[in-house]
This record gives sequence, C-alpha cells and structure tokens, in this order.
Amino acid sequence: MTEQILSAIKILNEGGIVIFPTDTAFGIGCRIDNEETIKKLFQIRKRPETQATPVLIANEKMAQDYLEIIPEDVKEKLIDKYWPGALTIVLPCQINKVPSLVRGGENNLGVRMPNHETTLEIIKGVGVPILGPSANFHGEKTPYVFEDLNPELVKLVDLVVPGKCSVKQPARLASENVAGRASTVVDCSVKPWKILRQGIINI
Repeated sequence: MTEQILSAIKILNEGGIVIFPTDTAFGIGCRIDNEETIKKLFQIRKRPETQATPVLIANEKMAQDYLEIIPEDVKEKLIDKYWPGALTIVLPCQINKVPSLVRGGENNLGVRMPNHETTLEIIKGVGVPILGPSANFHGEKTPYVFEDLNPELVKLVDLVVPGKCSVKQPARLASENVAGRASTVVDCSVKPWKILRQGIINI
C-alpha cells in the first residue's frame, strides 16, 4: 500500500474529505457514517441537499450491509456481469444505517464497486462505503483527468490522491464532457428497472 493510500485511509477515518481517482472520473468522498463530514462535503460541492449521492463499495458484502435484500436477478444480470465497473445500482437501503443526506431523504441508495485498484484499496482500508460523487462544484464539469480538478475545490479538501481514471473512454467522447463517460445508473427499486443515467456501460 502506498503512502498516499495510507494517508487517505487515515484522513477518511479521522473525519476528513479526500479527492481520489476512480475508473470513470475523479471522486470526492468521506465515510458513509460520519454525518458531520457528509454535511461539510455537500456544502463544499454546493450540492442540493435533496439530491442523493452515490457511494462506493469494495465488495458485494459491503453493499449488502447497507442495502435491503439484493434480489437474485440484480445479482445475476447486473452485479455478476458489471462489477467491479462503471455501473451504479439503486436499491432500497437500511435507512437506519444510511444518513438522510446520502439518500436525498428517500429510502434508496446508489452503490457502485469501482474497477480501480487505488479506490478499492482505500475503501477496504476504511472498512465502510465512502461517498463517491464527482470531484467538482455542483453544475461544473466532471474531472476525468487530474488537470480538470478545480484548484478552488482542491483547497477545500484534506488530501488529493493523484492517479489516472482507468476506463478507456470511447474515442467519440474523448474530448467531450458528457454523461456517456460517467457510470451508468440503474434504478432497481422499480419494475421494470429504469435507467436513470446512460453512461459508459450500455444496458
């Protein structure tokens, strides 16, 4: 484990906020169980408090610890096929374990297992899911490379872990800032499932 990863784990466990690379874009996060830091993260990003935020997990068990029962068809058709990877799955969660801000006051939670060694090492080291919205002010462009990070945002966090986002972006998207480079978001709390955001994975 590198010094940067160890530092990130320590800072997150002490209630700090860290920017880190994932497979899709740079994320900004804190522990799922630190409500004070979550509030600070929303303030830093200027994110509306009614807007739920996705969380990143290191394995399926970690997701199950915070969700209600994961249906078998979700496991077979989505988790087994696309995790780790650029797919966020929305399911009913255990609301006593997930702060209201994270779920936007609703009963669902969006979870994703990123396909990025650095991110997974950090989450494993922390031991609980971490928030994983993109590392930008609300409404600004998503940072897909280190140079895209807003210096003003960088000043407001406790650590920035350098690195590269590992997903090979389609050539037609290489220079565009479009949702197609982000993770695909599927709401599995409804039948039939509903695609909330069509991202890099086509379902």
